[in-house]
Amino acid sequence: MLLLTAANLALKGKATQSDLVLPPYASEGFAQYAIDGNHDSNFFHGSCSHTEEQTNPWWRINLLNEYIITSVVITNRGDCCPERLDGAEIRIGNSLLDNGNRNPRAALIGSIPAGGRQTFNITEFKGRYVNVYLPGNNKALTLCEVEVYGYLAPTGENVALRGKATQSDLYGQGFADNAIDGNHDSAYFHGSCSHTEEQTNPWWRVDLLKEYIITSVVITNRGDCCSEKLNGAEICIGNSLLDNGNRNPRCAVISSIPAGLSHTFQCNGTLCDCGRTWTAKVVTLCEVEVYGSPLH
Repeated sequence: MLLLTAANLALKGKATQSDLVLPPYASEGFAQYAIDGNHDSNFFHGSCSHTEEQTNPWWRINLLNEYIITSVVITNRGDCCPERLDGAEIRIGNSLLDNGNRNPRAALIGSIPAGGRQTFNITEFKGRYVNVYLPGNNKALTLCEVEVYGYLAPTGENVALRGKATQSDLYGQGFADNAIDGNHDSAYFHGSCSHTEEQTNPWWRVDLLKEYIITSVVITNRGDCCSEKLNGAEICIGNSLLDNGNRNPRCAVISSIPAGLSHTFQCNGTLCDCGRTWTAKVVTLCEVEVYGSPLH
């Protein structure tokens, strides 16, 4: 399994809130203080956001791109009144209806101890905006740090088209790049399929040129003959070139693909499936498509 250093997406975002506790010249309580990278939980040290006491106060960050959110980390105020955050909701989505507070609720904040930092793991939430919304009357919302972790939402682009391919050997005109030319023609003699020599443990690899969270790989098998040659091939994804990339974590095993057809293999989009190399023990590939999200 690959170990990744997660980036706090909030540090590059833009924050706003429903109101400001003090006049602007007081230099305290601004929304952006909650995404300054400083976990100091003493409000008077100048690194916490703070709204005026009001009905349904809220704080929002615009991440500037659409992301799959995996977790949100909240640091509560430590010098007083931590209970003020009790019952706040984390909402994630792409809508600005009601200032983003109508987006789906991803988590509910029960209570965070004074100065405490709590992680809320999020499942299957996609969006550009992350709101902390505190429903009720006479409420003040204070946040000393908000961290957001995730990865860019898939665009539906076949990222293999941008890559560079190689393989263990060459048979005839079956160049490795033929398998990422965007042409699904499955007749080898039409010149759009890769092909290695017959050998022990043949392989084909594409370098995606940067790291991605891989969600799926689509393989088109040869159609004019010998489709069974692909049976048992492994799809491996990772950042290592050890054994030509064949030691990377395995996403799937190709049991069989009918002649000339394409099959989609889901790689779950999990962090351990991210990487820049894709390797399969194959002889012939007529097209390889790779879908996912840029890691950075």
